[in-house]
Amino acid sequence: MAWIVAVWVSFAELCAQTAERLPAFEVVSIRPSGANSRTRGIYTFPGGRVTGENRTLSDLIEEAFDLQRFQVLGGEKWVHEDRYDFDARPPKSSKSSQANPSSIKLPPNEEQRGMLRAMLLDRFQLKYHMETREGPVYFLEKSGKELKLAPSKNPAEFPWVGFRGEEAKSTIGLGGENAPMPLMAKRLSTLLARTVVDRTGLEGSFDFGYQYVADDPKGERIHAIFVSVEAIGLKLESGKGPIRYLVIDSASKPSEN
Repeated sequence: MAWIVAVWVSFAELCAQTAERLPAFEVVSIRPSGANSRTRGIYTFPGGRVTGENRTLSDLIEEAFDLQRFQVLGGEKWVHEDRYDFDARPPKSSKSSQANPSSIKLPPNEEQRGMLRAMLLDRFQLKYHMETREGPVYFLEKSGKELKLAPSKNPAEFPWVGFRGEEAKSTIGLGGENAPMPLMAKRLSTLLARTVVDRTGLEGSFDFGYQYVADDPKGERIHAIFVSVEAIGLKLESGKGPIRYLVIDSASKPSEN
């Protein structure tokens, strides 16, 4: 039987919880992105600084709550279309002020995610509730065939999972560098728009890759994922499981700096 659990939090209660529990950036600057801005991303710097370029509010919610795009529901049209740049710096008393990420592309740490949540509550007046629903998921498991996962050559390398190959030559496939299995499951969740649960039991980080010749690279991306996963000794099994969702009740465009 399908089931759903919803947790509503009143704004007053949320503000009280935020003041008591959520860390906050000391300085935050938010402005609309330039009309010609093409760069998109969130970056972390030594000293705990976090910046974002060309990000929608829904993008920021995904990062702050560590969710996938399909897990964020609701919101007015501007929430998913209007784009903003931000520059945020933590107080010197925070642990994040001592952070020294090896790459600016590494995601925010848990304290910084809390600071991002506080920023959304304060500057975007975000109100939301969380729901857990039963739905279709994939389980990432070992297939029983030979594993073609090499221990990472460079553990300091930026962890990455994504498509490799040249679409112009119709060679595509899934690859990874310094990638732990939880990251692979998360990346597969993004590519497949469905929760992927890591059940491989594999620890450590790996380098891997597989390519094949496709008739239509753009049209065969989903097929390429399943073929690549099987080629490296893993499999994706369909199943049912709990899926977390954040439902936007209301939000406002950010206040002036």
